[in-house]
Amino acid sequence: MTYAGKKVKEARKRSGLTQRQLADHSGVSVSTIRKLEQGERSGARMETLHALAKALRLPTMSLVVAPREEGARAETRELWAPVRAELMRPPVSADDIPATPAGVERVLTAAELLYRNHHFAELAAVLPALLRDADALTGDGRGVRVRVLQLAAGALTHTRQFDVAELVVRRSLAHAQDRLEASASVNTLAWLMVRQGRLDEALTLATQWADDLEPRISRATTSELAAWGLLLLRASGAAVRNNQPEVAADMKRFARSAATAIGREVQVAHETVRTFGPTTVRMLTVEDALVKDQPDTALRLAEQMPLYSVRPSSSVRSRHGLDVASAYARLGRFTEAFGKLSQVQAGSREWFPNQTPARDTLQTIIDGRRSLTPEMRQMADTLQLSL
Repeated sequence: MTYAGKKVKEARKRSGLTQRQLADHSGVSVSTIRKLEQGERSGARMETLHALAKALRLPTMSLVVAPREEGARAETRELWAPVRAELMRPPVSADDIPATPAGVERVLTAAELLYRNHHFAELAAVLPALLRDADALTGDGRGVRVRVLQLAAGALTHTRQFDVAELVVRRSLAHAQDRLEASASVNTLAWLMVRQGRLDEALTLATQWADDLEPRISRATTSELAAWGLLLLRASGAAVRNNQPEVAADMKRFARSAATAIGREVQVAHETVRTFGPTTVRMLTVEDALVKDQPDTALRLAEQMPLYSVRPSSSVRSRHGLDVASAYARLGRFTEAFGKLSQVQAGSREWFPNQTPARDTLQTIIDGRRSLTPEMRQMADTLQLSL
């Protein structure tokens, strides 16, 4: 079977379509679909792949070039299977579902709270119906639809389901109604790329958008400054991981200027869950110090954290906790490192098992200790570390 045939078959099954139904939605004959899926055809014309991809809600190139993907755990994919199926099914018409922007937004507000608190199992249960209703919105409801797609893309990225996450975030970008709304989707896409190790792509994307959005600081609104600053932080994170420290430092300096101009931590309308301000900048500076293998600097910066009434998102705070734990572990302070890991786990139980830095830090603790406590063994089981 060709790669295209395999992808068509997988996507068709995920969407719950028979070959006949896919043929009806795409205009491609059942015979062609059957031969492609069974490997009786060595390939297909681009028009055919485009028609199939459109019906399956996939980018055409996803049927041509194998994506780089870091897979989620089997139990995670099983939990999120209904969400994935909803995202892959053919579009519905507005007449099929009597959804209203106000009604969808009420459910979205509750879903955003689940996201912020890392209650991903509950969120996975809510999202299929929310996505279905949002898909039916038109006109004034388009902004709500974008926010729903952005939320789904963020949750899928957190749970390492990068293949579908990228499809969804690109869909949200296509539906964005203005540059600020689009910047939130771009930020998620760049974050996804960083998590996959696609550092050049992430840096290029975030830098281009930051350049396009660069405001005149003396006249910029808080939303404009936050959008610009968040993209600069994303670019900086990609650059420091790509061994481009000077580029990272420049990006971080501009982001700090934006945060200083705002003067506090804020959440703006175009961002579903992210915040921006001096605290977020400092927390990501701690992360950069660790990437540069400077754990002592990371701890010193962590002790000087500015605090405001609006706190950074749960993801940023939890990731910062992992950074602090990693710094302790690298300095041989294993008791403090495990204590911090336990604190992060207690605060984000559904987020914690998907975090590679948590596994790396616990492995450092295991390698550095003569014996393990029962709590350390239990955490190793949670993170699927072999002892």
